[in-house]
Amino acid sequence: MAVLDLIIIGAGPAGLTAAQYGARANLKVLVIEQLSVGGQALIIDVLENYPGNIGQTDISGKEAKPKSGYEFAIDLHRQAESFGASIIINKVKSIIKIDKYFEVFLDDGSTHLAPVVIIATGAKPRLLDIPGETDFSGRGVSYCATCDGNFFKGKKIFVVGGGDAACDEARYLSNLTSKVILVHRRDSFRAQKALAARTLENPNIEVRFNTVIEKIKGAQKVTAVVLKKTDKGEVYEEEADAVFIFAGTVPQTTVINDLNIEKNEDGYIITNHKMETSMQGIYAAGDVRAGAFRQVVTAAADGAVAAHNAAKYIDEMNN
Repeated sequence: MAVLDLIIIGAGPAGLTAAQYGARANLKVLVIEQLSVGGQALIIDVLENYPGNIGQTDISGKEAKPKSGYEFAIDLHRQAESFGASIIINKVKSIIKIDKYFEVFLDDGSTHLAPVVIIATGAKPRLLDIPGETDFSGRGVSYCATCDGNFFKGKKIFVVGGGDAACDEARYLSNLTSKVILVHRRDSFRAQKALAARTLENPNIEVRFNTVIEKIKGAQKVTAVVLKKTDKGEVYEEEADAVFIFAGTVPQTTVINDLNIEKNEDGYIITNHKMETSMQGIYAAGDVRAGAFRQVVTAAADGAVAAHNAAKYIDEMNN
């Protein structure tokens, strides 16, 4: 059993920033990531709203684009490791509390012990839960434009959602086709005003407010959608080649199922301003946390705050 100072579960921007700050505080830090280091940042095409990430002008005077989410994640990964944090790919099965420590059980049978755990497991896309959605997942239904958009160049694409993600992903898809139809169940966007304005002004994006997709149809792949006007009740069918869904997120909190940690009505972990949860020694940061703005910049800030306060907690516990 490995004994550490700080275990961080999740290696998105929140977890990797926490790892960096924890390691710089001279803590022995282990980050455990189930899938890919970088989290949801990996699917961001252009990380245009992260402070300072504006690209650089090269020697020819040509302006470069800001870093992609993938490039940013790679930098975070390298930076955390450069300060001494260890990062492994494995699945956390459970966490139990033993006196002042937490024992973390992994899928490969190994266990790790630490007085502090930071939960930075993020959130996954919320399903629409409509007929055809799961049937055609990977065959025209997607939750990641940068992952699957290239398969539908020049095709007719429906995008579902009204937040930042929907507008941003619709913009990305509009570079691949002139037939992007963005449907949103409300009469206005929830996205930031700048994103919403750019979406409405984009000639390759048709916006349909007060509209939902009730069914996704096809054979081997998506061929049509059934739409409903929420204000008029009108139902109609329309040809489609793909449906990209950005209808919010579901917090990933399975790892704390064995701990009595307070969550809100939507399942997000409740914290105070120090990122402390209702259980001493457990912190939460990033998209899994209740009240989070759910941006890369705020996830990173959460991670820094959590690690800073975790280090103070460990100091107090040892003195």
